[in-house]
Amino acid sequence: MSEDSDQEKTEQPTEKRLRETREKGDVPRSRDLSGALVVLAGVAALMNGAHGAFLHARRIFALGLDYPREALFSDELPGRVLHASLHEALALFGPVAAATLVAVFAAPLLLGGIGFSAEALQPKFERLDPIKGLGKIFAMRGLVELAKALLKLLFIGAVLLMLLRHWQGQLQATGRGSVMAGITQSISLLGNAALWFGSILALIGGIDAAYQKFDHGKRLRMTKQEIRDEMKDSEGNPELKGRIRQVQQMQSRRRMMEELPRADVVVVNPSHFAVALVYDDGRMGAPRVVAKGIDLLAQQIRTVAASHRIPLVEAPPLARALYATTELGREIPAALFVAVAQVLAYVYQLKQATAHGETAPVPPSPEVDPDLMGPYRDV
Repeated sequence: MSEDSDQEKTEQPTEKRLRETREKGDVPRSRDLSGALVVLAGVAALMNGAHGAFLHARRIFALGLDYPREALFSDELPGRVLHASLHEALALFGPVAAATLVAVFAAPLLLGGIGFSAEALQPKFERLDPIKGLGKIFAMRGLVELAKALLKLLFIGAVLLMLLRHWQGQLQATGRGSVMAGITQSISLLGNAALWFGSILALIGGIDAAYQKFDHGKRLRMTKQEIRDEMKDSEGNPELKGRIRQVQQMQSRRRMMEELPRADVVVVNPSHFAVALVYDDGRMGAPRVVAKGIDLLAQQIRTVAASHRIPLVEAPPLARALYATTELGREIPAALFVAVAQVLAYVYQLKQATAHGETAPVPPSPEVDPDLMGPYRDV
């Protein structure tokens, strides 16, 4: 079974797929629904303004039959008649044109929305291939469209035939009375027939619209492999992303090791964690983390610190809390000020004692809120 077969396309289309199809102009459309809305809007506009439309139509006919004798010898007569006729015609058909124009845009809004696609306007010469054209005719979509056309013809024809039989007496009566009554009756029958025709089209259009949305969604379904490929294209190759992260981590580690020699103290735990701190009261508001690591990286930090004679202070809770709460290059949180201050005071006292040959001070045991250790609380 091929990868792109309908049986394998079981996944709903992604937003990217839907956006690309809209850009190509491929959205669900129903010609039946559009035609029904146009017919209903036009007929409704005509029937709503039937009296005014009749007056405008009568004036148009009267313009060519009723004018004074002296107007025949005037050069202005044709222009006046044409101007008046256009004015009356605009008043007659303007509301109908406006209603049908609104209906033209209403149908796409009910389905896929209105969108302009330059790609859809580009000529595609492969559509002129007669072999492909015959293939489309005898394909499933072509057969479905043919069946729909035949059903519409039979259904609409049957309903209109029933209406003609039902109105047979009224149709025959239109020629028995006055001309005005006959015209009025004929217009009424034609309007009702048009309403029936539009209503039938609307029913068919509603069914067709539902089918078009279903068929459009089915055509856009994707296979699992297509979704994986799209995610790979959108987010990048996982192997490449992993390599990029690895390179970024190496660069960050190298910069960290370059910053480590200027640290004032390294807080350890005693072998799993190592966090290097630097503090300059003239330029910093609080001590800052210049290096941190776990296990092997912690061992490297301790080795570099020892080579540069940076004091190592064992304070396991503080080391874990610093590692959990403070990002590289950031200042420590206020909750750790007191604990870190005790460590820095010890370091300064240790330097003074070493310089003067005095006894080294007792290392501090700063207390830390266990919640600050985060996931490393029980490490």
